[in-house]
Amino acid sequence: MTQSAEQSRKAAGGPEPGRPGPEGERPRRTGRQLLAASVGNGVEWYDWFAYSFLATYIADEIFPKGTGNSLVPLLSTFAVFAVGFFMRPVGGLLLGAVADRAGRRAALTLTILLMGGSSLLVALTPTYALAGVFGPVVLVVARLVQGLSVGGEFAASTTFLVESAGPGRRGLFSSFQYVSTTAGQLVASGVAATFVSTLDDGQMHQWGWRAPFVIGALLSLAGFWVRRGAEETRSEKHTDGPRPGLFDALRSHPRESLLIVGITAGGTIAYYVWTSYLPTYAQVNAGFDKGDALVVGTISLVFFMLLQPLGGMLSDRVGRKPLLLGFAVGFAVLCVPLLRAVSDSFVSLLLVQCAGMVLLTGYTAIAAAVNAEIFPARVRAAGIGFPYSLAVALFGGTAPYVGTLFEELRMPDAFPWYVAVLCLLSALVYLRLPERAKEELER
Repeated sequence: MTQSAEQSRKAAGGPEPGRPGPEGERPRRTGRQLLAASVGNGVEWYDWFAYSFLATYIADEIFPKGTGNSLVPLLSTFAVFAVGFFMRPVGGLLLGAVADRAGRRAALTLTILLMGGSSLLVALTPTYALAGVFGPVVLVVARLVQGLSVGGEFAASTTFLVESAGPGRRGLFSSFQYVSTTAGQLVASGVAATFVSTLDDGQMHQWGWRAPFVIGALLSLAGFWVRRGAEETRSEKHTDGPRPGLFDALRSHPRESLLIVGITAGGTIAYYVWTSYLPTYAQVNAGFDKGDALVVGTISLVFFMLLQPLGGMLSDRVGRKPLLLGFAVGFAVLCVPLLRAVSDSFVSLLLVQCAGMVLLTGYTAIAAAVNAEIFPARVRAAGIGFPYSLAVALFGGTAPYVGTLFEELRMPDAFPWYVAVLCLLSALVYLRLPERAKEELER
């Protein structure tokens, strides 16, 4: 910055680049703030969901067969998927603490570097035929690092987005959490569908499934560059005061921590079933074609992404509770008939997936705002990160495994009821949730 530009900034009272402004002042470059959060978050989730979309190929190459049951390698792959989820609470706690102590921007740059490295490690994982049990071990390590990164990503980016919003716009800004998440899924689904449709089965098993993870590692570098230019949203009063301890949020706000678990339980299982597991569910339960299932997923994700800002803006007008209750009650009532309607018809699967995503928007569009409005700024990132990621690990991360296990046990009809019950339990939490859409957010 030149001397004259620096003098102009001081005269105008503007914040230093990368630092928060005076207390009460919101970051001015809201477009840049949204870009920094969205681009990085999209890259993070591209890497995360590429694993789910390519699960059947990873199962064939990394895990031993020879069991007489073709579902066993797939179960092993989804078990590793769940292992990554169980690192997410650790990431939410540790990297959330980084966001509360060193700043939101520092945590966001760290999470995307971790994700890029773990994506490259997945791409380099040796097959079981080449390295034996060493292949699954490498895959587990990569998923553990991915879980650590994603847990920290939600904590830091949720806090960063909502603190960047102006008055009456927290719902809208919150919606970009899942706009970017869905964009990452969309790119992952589109890339996977492109490789599946253009390569033959032998090429996919040999090297095709690895290429999307190499792409993810390269995209992480671009996200890192964008995030380095973001403005810090943490207030100076928290910068200059005593830094919070690792477990301060849990010790000081146990009720709020439990509240986030209840808020998240139904939303996370509905989200992972409808946006990542449903194509596999259709393959296993209805004999749906792999390539067609990925195409349906791609189309429905575009639809879902476009709904998010509408849901966020609606919540700024009518409040958070009506949308949350519409989601939870709707899923509790309609989940079973929707999943039972899945067949080998392209149109049937597309309609089922889009119908669920309309209901799901009542949760996803405002999840970041609802969580951020519960905790004070000093411990907001770690306070959100740990209980949210714990609930996702317990209910969302295990959803693909539980669904496949029900099929293995010849009880496929039990899985939709499992999803419906969790959504009903979250609905009871939403009924007692205080409405904070119109309150000022502490910074």
